[in-house]
Amino acid sequence: MNRHRAYTADAETGEEAETVATAVAVTVGRQLLANLISKTSRSFSGSNQWWSAIAEPSIRNHRLFLNPSLLLAKQRFSSQISAAVLRFQPRRNLYSLDSVNRGGSSVSRKFTVEGVVIGLISANAAVFLLWRVFSPHFMVSNFTVSVENFTSGRVHTLLTSAFSHRDAGHVISNMVGLYFFGMSIGRSFGPEYLLKLYVGGALVGSLFFLIHHAFIAPSLQRNQTFGLDHSRVPGLGASGAVNAIMLLDIFLFPTKTLYFDFIIPVPAILLGVFLIGKDILRIVEGDPAISGAAHLGGATVAALAWALSRKGRFRRF
Repeated sequence: MNRHRAYTADAETGEEAETVATAVAVTVGRQLLANLISKTSRSFSGSNQWWSAIAEPSIRNHRLFLNPSLLLAKQRFSSQISAAVLRFQPRRNLYSLDSVNRGGSSVSRKFTVEGVVIGLISANAAVFLLWRVFSPHFMVSNFTVSVENFTSGRVHTLLTSAFSHRDAGHVISNMVGLYFFGMSIGRSFGPEYLLKLYVGGALVGSLFFLIHHAFIAPSLQRNQTFGLDHSRVPGLGASGAVNAIMLLDIFLFPTKTLYFDFIIPVPAILLGVFLIGKDILRIVEGDPAISGAAHLGGATVAALAWALSRKGRFRRF
């Protein structure tokens, strides 16, 4: 009987030891697997341009990927690896994959290209509705840019005016351009870059508008209309911001075909030259309805962004 009890105790002790060893082995195995997957995923995270090439067929055509099936296989495998890494990582490191990407940040994971584009369009639509709700005096003072507003301390109008439209045709035309060209730029360089480009085009466009009405417009003979105070002429619209986005896309892909007025197919660079030339002509002729200066402000931002892109400094814009 004593021998039987001793044998039973030894068996139970052996089972407990085996259970502990198994648990330790499983824990160590999981940790090794997580480290292996984390190292493997970093080789597939690559640069933002690699992801863009997969996400956007038009961009993919400009890259040196020769086999579409390999692209699909890499995309599926990388998605599985990324999901595994996020599953094994602690909560505080949830966005650590973005830090591997060149120029990436944890904030970029909170945005999507579609989200930024739709958000900008929604903001423009909301301000369009505000013109139907609030008094014209309030809207002119806070949602249009002018020399008077700027010198009165309403500096916020440099940006708010770029979300402001009074008539439906104006807002629709700008939002159509923002959607198509914004999606292209966003898929190429990311949603944060698109947002910065919009804001940059808006601010520089407003500054060009102010410079034109403070110094250039009063000196032009055809603009010396009796009783016209150029410091009080208001400007509004997203044209400067949209122009920055559209012209950057044209500068980056000058040979692709665009449709002028949605009908006539023309090379992108030819359309870009036409638009810039037309804005210069507007300034010279003193167009009272459309601000060529604000458009050229957006074109300047596009040219600067294109020059930085030639040096591989997309994310520093």
